[in-house]
Amino acid sequence: MPEIRPQIRTFPCRSDNIGVLMRDPETGACAAIDVPEAAAVLRALDETGWRLTDILVTHRHGDHVEGIPEVKARTRARVTAPAKAGSAVPQVDATVREGDVVTVGSLAAAVWETPGHCDDHVTYWFEEAGIAFAGDTLFTLGCGRVLEGQPQVLWRSLSRFLALPDESVIYSGHDYVLSNARFALAAEPENGNLKARAALAETAKAEGRFLVPTTLGEEKATNPFLRATEPALARAVGMAPGADPAAVFTALREWKNRF
Repeated sequence: MPEIRPQIRTFPCRSDNIGVLMRDPETGACAAIDVPEAAAVLRALDETGWRLTDILVTHRHGDHVEGIPEVKARTRARVTAPAKAGSAVPQVDATVREGDVVTVGSLAAAVWETPGHCDDHVTYWFEEAGIAFAGDTLFTLGCGRVLEGQPQVLWRSLSRFLALPDESVIYSGHDYVLSNARFALAAEPENGNLKARAALAETAKAEGRFLVPTTLGEEKATNPFLRATEPALARAVGMAPGADPAAVFTALREWKNRF
């Protein structure tokens, strides 16, 4: 079990983004993972009474960074962003690359470069807490679109998550769970675990909730984009069992683009 248990608050932003605040109870330090919308982040801070000290940016896209100037003006939080994002992220205080470590109070995260959705994307892996902030790389029951580079690059990034413990908790940047579930069921209709998760997603949506976070174990059992090594997924895209997982993933991602 994790030795350090940060406090986490998730909340909707924009139309389908998910805002996340993480607070270290030992020091009171608090980070926002991206700032999709200033008003939603500031409201969550007011509701919790937490004091924002850090903003950890996963990638440069506007729907993840546009709220930074207003939130920083209000809180003076330190902005950490991928070095490869260049000047696309506003008001950056520190940049990070593969292998760097960032801290939020006593909580420490390894920085993974996880390109595929875009070239500058990073994931923050808080090993002691067992939490990964995956941005738009890995979603509940899905993965990000390939907007820069080749699908094989995103497959390599997703493969890194497979080495984590099954109990690892994964936070993503959007609530695409229902549409992801519909595609996953089309790709693997006989997966009983997937059927159960899809039903749970429908219930959660009806109750105003979303299935974020998820766990790596749940995703390995139900997310087609992490299951490209499985014979059923190879067959779903017209390939023989044992086909190159990167090729299976590429075919799945192209199918999802048209779905």
